[in-house]
Order: sequence, then structure tokens, then C-alpha cells
Amino acid sequence: MKLDVKAFGLSCGILWAIGYAVLVVLTMTHGYASAIVNVLNTVYVGSGASLQGIAIGAVWAFLDAGIGGALFAMLYNKLAK
Repeated sequence: MKLDVKAFGLSCGILWAIGYAVLVVLTMTHGYASAIVNVLNTVYVGSGASLQGIAIGAVWAFLDAGIGGALFAMLYNKLAK
């Protein structure tokens, strides 16, 4: 069975962008996962604990996981032959 590279990449990107946004909101409202968010904010340039920062971070997260997911699917398809 082959993975659809585009669908897998988009799925990974969407899920991680939503996950990043939820983590930042939880950090802003309750202080949960602040260490993880601090690390991610050093990697995702322009991200932060504001509405604009969440949007920028979510775009970075989408690109990060989308590209990673697509590469994973391509490698899987090559190895599954």
C-alpha cells in the first residue's frame, strides 16, 4: 500500500499547526507546556504569545510538519516497494 504524499503532508501540517496553536493558548492561559513553547518560539521565527505570534507560528508549524510528512511518505513509498 502506498501513501498519498500530498495528503499525508497536508494532514501532518494541519495537525501540527493546530497543535502548536493549542499549546501556545494553553501556555498563555494556564502556563502549561511553557518550556516546549519557548523552544518552539526560538525555532519558529516571529512566533510568540500574541494573536499575530500564534498565526506566524502556526504557518511555520504547517510548513515544518507538512514538508516532514511529505518526505516521510516519499521515503515510505520507496522502501515499501
